Amino acid sequence: MDIEIRPAVEADIEGVLGIVNGYSAQNLMLPRTREQIQRVLKWFLVAEQGGKVVGCGSNVELTSRLTELRSLAVAPEVRSIGLGRRLVGTLVARARDAGYDQICALTLSEGFFNRCGFDTVDRWAISPKIWHECIYCQKFDACDEIAVLMNLTEPAVAPLRPEPAPALWRRLRFAAVAYR
Repeated sequence: MDIEIRPAVEADIEGVLGIVNGYSAQNLMLPRTREQIQRVLKWFLVAEQGGKVVGCGSNVELTSRLTELRSLAVAPEVRSIGLGRRLVGTLVARARDAGYDQICALTLSEGFFNRCGFDTVDRWAISPKIWHECIYCQKFDACDEIAVLMNLTEPAVAPLRPEPAPALWRRLRFAAVAYR
């Protein structure tokens, strides 16, 4: 049976929640609420097979130049058939068409995103994400997710980085004290 990727509609929210929160219960994704999905529904895509949501993902703007690929999930019964790659490819194309310079994600599946063309970066390279939402996350102090980033424009744009990572600040401070 064919799987169609299309923009999400209100009737898809329960299907999205079922997949995402199923993985959340396994500590593989962050949980989402109906209200969180509703708020960004216009940016969600779903993969539908036989009238059932079997995959999802969204782009959420962090800045006018940077969007985050979020809530990417594929139902267990359709894993390993390339659906996740199809969803990522469609979300990347939508981000590029919308004029973003970069797309990022926080993930536990670094290798998957690397195979999709994302580079692993320091989490602070996507600091707009940190200040938009991560600071409110229950896992903020012990986050195990890995940051990935893809440049969407040529030539490659340097990662959006309003401030250095804390480890770099410590090295710079130490170097400045040692230099005195």
